[in-house]
Amino acid sequence: MTNTSTMDTEGSVTQSKRIIDAGADYVRLTAQGVREAENLAIIRAALHADGYDTPLIADIHFNPKAADAAALTVEKVRINPGNYVDPSKSFAHHEYTEEAYALELQKIRDRFIPFVRLCDEKGVAIRIGVNHGSLSDRILSRYGDTPAGMVESCMEFLRLCIEEKFTDVAISMKASNVLVMVQAVRLLVERMNAEDIHFPLHLGVTEAGDGEAARIKSSVGIGSLLMDGIGDTIRVSLSEDPELEVPVARQLVQLVEARTKGAEIEVKPFPGFDPFSFHRRETDAVGPFGGGQVPVVVADVTSEDLFFKKGMLKPDFVYVGSNPTNRPDGLVQLCEASAWNESSKALPIFDTSERKMLEASQAPIKFLRISLDEFSSPCVPAMIKPLLRSASGAGNQISDAPKNERPYCSAPGGKAPRSARGRVIAIRNPDKEVSTGSVVQNSLLIK
Repeated sequence: MTNTSTMDTEGSVTQSKRIIDAGADYVRLTAQGVREAENLAIIRAALHADGYDTPLIADIHFNPKAADAAALTVEKVRINPGNYVDPSKSFAHHEYTEEAYALELQKIRDRFIPFVRLCDEKGVAIRIGVNHGSLSDRILSRYGDTPAGMVESCMEFLRLCIEEKFTDVAISMKASNVLVMVQAVRLLVERMNAEDIHFPLHLGVTEAGDGEAARIKSSVGIGSLLMDGIGDTIRVSLSEDPELEVPVARQLVQLVEARTKGAEIEVKPFPGFDPFSFHRRETDAVGPFGGGQVPVVVADVTSEDLFFKKGMLKPDFVYVGSNPTNRPDGLVQLCEASAWNESSKALPIFDTSERKMLEASQAPIKFLRISLDEFSSPCVPAMIKPLLRSASGAGNQISDAPKNERPYCSAPGGKAPRSARGRVIAIRNPDKEVSTGSVVQNSLLIK
């Protein structure tokens, strides 16, 4: 999408060319009013004159007349259901009776159907582009600021297209919050399947920002849905030069294609899993882990003598490998079980091969490390479950959590370990006490 003024013909043409040359399949330009919509014809003609015939999309907000004008000049028009007919959002709470709500829907019908018929006549496609940040007061009054509200906002317009037998429609459900965006798209797909209607979906995360963080944010949102088999077109939204969005999107598509070429794996959903809502599972507290507590931070200090002075941000634990010592910063240490003893100022980490040591250990909290290979092994149930049963059977509490390269856990579980890169399980001896050190919020892993 361009970020030039649509009235700047030369600038818009130049930027559109850069976007096309970067590999975009189409270019979207904002048309705030009728004047901008009409200028799209001049931009389109200039591009065609230079040999660029990539389709153009007009982006419309607040102005149905601009949508009508754009339908005469470009290949697709994107309208926002939240402000196409409904007045601008005032953030005030309105109470709608059934009659008043129906009257508002009739206003949408009276204005939108002529536009649909115009697009049908001109062979122009429509994108129904819902944005989480611009739901109307009417939708907010009934559904709240929710994915369900986004879905209903879309369905109101989509049903009118179906009623008119107009099928040149694409749909987008965008939000700056990745979870909201993913949930809304999944919910929309479920709703369309229930009504046996099927239209292409355009995916994107709005206001992703710039740099690495924006690329990660877009990749998580878009990639999650693509891996679900959902999505037909994508845009990676960056607050950078627009042509820089295209290589990121291409790379993301290539990554998903490479990961989905293998044989399909049938997976039964985890009991209680709801793909349309996101809630943290309830967990039991094991020391500083789980039970609604903030994530803990583990710093790996095995490669250097790193001490945290007064006034510095501190982790909750430090991983010291096989060398537990009396640290001047007083932080709780995690060490290999072979180096642990009851007099040490540390907590032990056991491998699955150290089952007997784990059962015999009197440490207040014990950690169990499980590798990805062990998860993948056919003998995992025979190897791990008895170990967990024996640990919990001794009156211990168990919590499990994902780990990265070094031990890290935030205890989202209280259940048997699940497949991941690796897993560290915290096992608590309720007869012992443990010092948890300083809590560092909004951080996950140091080093």
